[in-house]
Amino acid sequence: MFAVTRDFAPPFRLIAPYFVTGVILYLVSAVFALGFDVSELGFMDPTVIGWVHLYLLGFVMMVIFGAMAQLVPVVLETGHFAVDLYYIIGPMLFIGTLMMALGFALWPMMLPFGGLIVLSAMLIFVFDVFMTIRKIGEKLNFAMRSVVVSNTFLFFGVLLGIVLALGYAGIIGIDIAALLKAHVFLVVVGYIVVTIIGLSMVLIPMFGLSHDFSWKPVERSLVAVSAGVVAVVLGALSDSGWLSWTGYGLWLAAMVLYGYEVIMLYRTRARKEHDIYARSLYIAYGSMALALLTGVVYLFSGSDAAILAAGWLAFTGFFGFLITGHLYKIVPFLVWFERFSPLVGKQKVPMLADMVPQRSADFQLCFTAAGVFVGAAGLLLGSSEIFKAGASFLAAGGLFLIHSMLFMMRYK
Repeated sequence: MFAVTRDFAPPFRLIAPYFVTGVILYLVSAVFALGFDVSELGFMDPTVIGWVHLYLLGFVMMVIFGAMAQLVPVVLETGHFAVDLYYIIGPMLFIGTLMMALGFALWPMMLPFGGLIVLSAMLIFVFDVFMTIRKIGEKLNFAMRSVVVSNTFLFFGVLLGIVLALGYAGIIGIDIAALLKAHVFLVVVGYIVVTIIGLSMVLIPMFGLSHDFSWKPVERSLVAVSAGVVAVVLGALSDSGWLSWTGYGLWLAAMVLYGYEVIMLYRTRARKEHDIYARSLYIAYGSMALALLTGVVYLFSGSDAAILAAGWLAFTGFFGFLITGHLYKIVPFLVWFERFSPLVGKQKVPMLADMVPQRSADFQLCFTAAGVFVGAAGLLLGSSEIFKAGASFLAAGGLFLIHSMLFMMRYK
């Protein structure tokens, strides 16, 4: 496991808005999905693209940025290059995300402006991350190598994103389909998936007390997924089918290796509780496996229903449960450290498990899991009624998630 210290982490009041904004936009994205007409839906539909940006930027990226603001200085054991930048990154990402979602859904002319704000927020984030890493001037561990790789992909992904926004608004002429594939792989696989791989190798062993496991599978996974992203991007930009298929194969192999590493961590863990965190991870990695299988079906069939279901399973199942599960660990620890650690030895202080609202968390898990799998079934069957039932379950889970988050943050 990594040596982790809180000495260099920023104050929780700086990070809390990222988590609160993220879970609120999680609920908003679930409500947004209720408007989908699945029978006429395609993965290039503007409403689908708008939902993807609302969910990924508003929830996934917002929470990841907040977590990275805490974890990067903790793992590197050095302060941020400019920690005050996080006071503007969050609001900029929030405003830009809403403008982009509205641009795709209603007013395309808003896209360049929203895209420019998101681009600025992400470039500021990438700048601080790289400058913070540069401060230590030492050989990087696996987690920080993954951060360097993922943020490099993010940089190029957001540049392509602003070009796409200009093209979608009709300001410039571009091959939208080719650039969209490159943009998706750079941001979703290159940034989000690589970040998840890196951070999970810090957080899962730490929370599960895993010891004596091999790093080789996940190290090979990082190499394979990075090569896969580069191959798919080059294949999309050059219209090379063999390069794209090579990238798909490398990406699939990378996820299999990463899944094998997670199984090793599970088997070597000392902490055996099946709490909300563990159960969330079970659903997350189960969703990942189903998303990969459905994605393979799409590659050989070209079915819009298959790619939509694969995306739903990956976003709401894999990304969603991996993030919410870790929030039930991260938020209580940060609140406890800031609010209760000075009282240790002076008066009785709560345990971390006491700070998690168990009933609310259980309801959130059950409703959200139903939303993930019922929604995927609706997309595969082409049934708007079934899909909207899934989106309704997801929205109910979002309400319980907000309640749980506020309970943990306000715990006294």
